[in-house]
Amino acid sequence: MAEILHRVGIDLGERSYPILIGTGLLQAAASFTTCPKAAQAVIVTNTTVAPLYAAALQAALAGHYAQVRQVVLPDGEAFKDWATLNQIFDSLLENGCDRKTVLFALGGGVIGDMTGFAAASYMRGVPFVQIPTTLLSQVDSSVGGKTAINHPKGKNMIGAFYQPRLVLCDLDSLATLPARELSAGLAEVIKYGPIADMAFFTWLEQHVDALRQQDRATLAQAVKRSVEIKAWVVGQDEKESGLRAILNFGHTFGHAIEAGMGYGNWLHGEGVGAGMVMAAHLSQRLGLVDAHFVQRLTQLIDRAGLPTRGPVLDTQDNAGAYLAHMRVDKKAEAGDIRFVLIDGPGKAVVRSAPDALVREVINACCAGG
Repeated sequence: MAEILHRVGIDLGERSYPILIGTGLLQAAASFTTCPKAAQAVIVTNTTVAPLYAAALQAALAGHYAQVRQVVLPDGEAFKDWATLNQIFDSLLENGCDRKTVLFALGGGVIGDMTGFAAASYMRGVPFVQIPTTLLSQVDSSVGGKTAINHPKGKNMIGAFYQPRLVLCDLDSLATLPARELSAGLAEVIKYGPIADMAFFTWLEQHVDALRQQDRATLAQAVKRSVEIKAWVVGQDEKESGLRAILNFGHTFGHAIEAGMGYGNWLHGEGVGAGMVMAAHLSQRLGLVDAHFVQRLTQLIDRAGLPTRGPVLDTQDNAGAYLAHMRVDKKAEAGDIRFVLIDGPGKAVVRSAPDALVREVINACCAGG
């Protein structure tokens, strides 16, 4: 039986949409009554998620669409590329999908990003719906309209801002999530505390064990508060011209880890976990926070089951390797790396830092450092 536990709105004028959080949602036809009408719907998913949830979603959509097709992609960050994106376009074209066709992204952040980019591009824009099945995608990537694929030289460098019509967070789908993936999702939950809400950070310190044990009520509250903060930020800065960049706390270091290790070797949330520790140390060295804050954040990231030290990307010049990757980060300006730093607990700022200081942080915060 479907139950909506929380409803969060994202205010973007005519592009506004609801985010529904609950149980039994993806298999209930009633969940999709507000979706755009069309002759065809296409479920985009992957080889891991499809056997678990695709049939239930297809049955739920059958009452709303004459034809419901599936596109099943390979699973993993390594496949977030042009070749895999073209599999979606191939299927849409082969089946005569028109500009009213609705795409449904069923999966984690990779599927959500790729489906959104396909929706933004096919016939210059078709509607899509996000049905995130991982904690990371429920609390972060499914909300806000960022869509992209990776390039070998940088993560999420090719994409578009394109908002979904609905985000459906079914907590039941988290039950099949491996412990490592759940921890990766907690990184994106934890980030909201230091950048916007230290009361939420304290709550996470008190409830991180229950979250890792998948207590349903605790998960629902964590998803709700995370989505509320992201919706508030995106509502003020949809296309990341200023404030929205704070949502990338830990990501400048984290994306360097992902690219440097080869996409998929470190999960996105694992890179962000270690990246937040690095960003906190950089904030401390710049006099923005004290050692106690850095210690609290590091301990919470560790308790969430995440790495607190970065990997070695280059045994000859590890810091240099990090800096090279970070110079192609989307926040970089004319080669000047911009970091999301904590300007006092609960407040973030985007600014640059001297390379020498960044090198010190990388050398101190990486394995073997």
